Amino acid sequence: MTTTDAAPVRPATLAQALARPRFLLTPWPWRALSHCVATGAISLAVIMVAAPVYLPWALVLGKLASAPWDTVEIGAPATAGFLVGLAMVAGVSPLIALPLGALERRRLSLVSVGPFTSGHRTPPPGLWGWVRTRYTESATWREVAYLFLLMPIGLLMVNVLTGTAVLGAVMALAPLLVEDTSEAAVSFGFYTATTVEQALPLALLSPLVLVVLLYAAGILAQGHALVARALLVGPPKEELRAELSEVTESRARLVSAFEYERGRIERDLHDGAQQRLVALSMDLGLARLELEEDGEADRRVAAAQAKANDLIEELRQLVRGIHPRVLTDRGLPAALAELADHCPVPTRVDTEIAGRLPAHVEGTAYFVVAEALTNVYKHTEANAVTVHADTVRSESGETLHVEVTDYGAGGADPAKGSGLTGLKDRVAVMGGTMELSSPEGGPTRIRVELPCGPIPPMQG
Repeated sequence: MTTTDAAPVRPATLAQALARPRFLLTPWPWRALSHCVATGAISLAVIMVAAPVYLPWALVLGKLASAPWDTVEIGAPATAGFLVGLAMVAGVSPLIALPLGALERRRLSLVSVGPFTSGHRTPPPGLWGWVRTRYTESATWREVAYLFLLMPIGLLMVNVLTGTAVLGAVMALAPLLVEDTSEAAVSFGFYTATTVEQALPLALLSPLVLVVLLYAAGILAQGHALVARALLVGPPKEELRAELSEVTESRARLVSAFEYERGRIERDLHDGAQQRLVALSMDLGLARLELEEDGEADRRVAAAQAKANDLIEELRQLVRGIHPRVLTDRGLPAALAELADHCPVPTRVDTEIAGRLPAHVEGTAYFVVAEALTNVYKHTEANAVTVHADTVRSESGETLHVEVTDYGAGGADPAKGSGLTGLKDRVAVMGGTMELSSPEGGPTRIRVELPCGPIPPMQG
């Protein structure tokens, strides 16, 4: 019986190669060395390119360091230099860090295994959209941090590798250096060679310096790769998709739970408290039949019956605010018509909706219109309101469009607490979008688009 040994598995990363005794027999030492050399060259280029960014701070620090410590005063020039440097870092450094980050992610393939995604979001069209997106996302400022860390990292690599390489070259050439003249000497502090015989051991030991050089390059490259991955590489797209799917599913469950609780509260109020109040009002009416008309007791029972009737009406309004019965029974067009009938401002409703829509779409559209009409008669002096709702079918599915226009003074601002921010959040939960147009002088127009399929992922 014969057995064959399995071929050794090749290391997939530099870290795996460093942990194995056959490290020097793999391509990884030379990949690490080339990565370190390129890092040193790039860091020197970055130092020159980014000089205007850190120059104000360098001048301030140089001025403070040159003065005696007991006479250092942070005055107006130092403060101004610090503020100018801060403005340069905030405004200019991202423009240098963004292309540097893209280059460094490409170079990571020399010493690590991808994917190397940037973590940047896709900006909206236009220059301002790009600037707003890039200057407000964390991925950009992580790249700025990497920009300033790369300079000392590169200088460390240059010094370590250059010093080791020079040491190895001097040791290898030591016999030739002392052979030129009898007065020549090669000294390493602990050992001095003045003859060829004394320099020969140094030449024989020089390959060990090459080994040290390759291991040092591997360790430096691995450390640099860890820093680069931490600051430059975002989560993989598969992980983002999984997280987005989980958030979408949990959001759908929350919406379903909310709808269930809303229906339960509506039923409890309508079939429980409201029915008991109606029975109480009837009992009070029957009690009045047994009392003397216009007597003191009759007047008190009549007042109690009136209060009960008022409470019944308030409860009906509350139930209608939670979820109107007409919306459940007859759909969105009838519910919008009922809203218009109860609005103090003259309201015209125009709907082009064929058939029933999903319950979460009808509920969201209803409450958007209800809140918009409430804002009209509470916060504006509009003399007319129009409500238009229709559905549009496209390749992506059916979409409900709702538009509420009031002919008032305009100037609506979501920051003033008019409920517009809450409306936008509620629409976003359903995967829709809301646009507000309210120039001074009016009219104010709220336009909502709601997808009529299952609750989709939030956009953005």
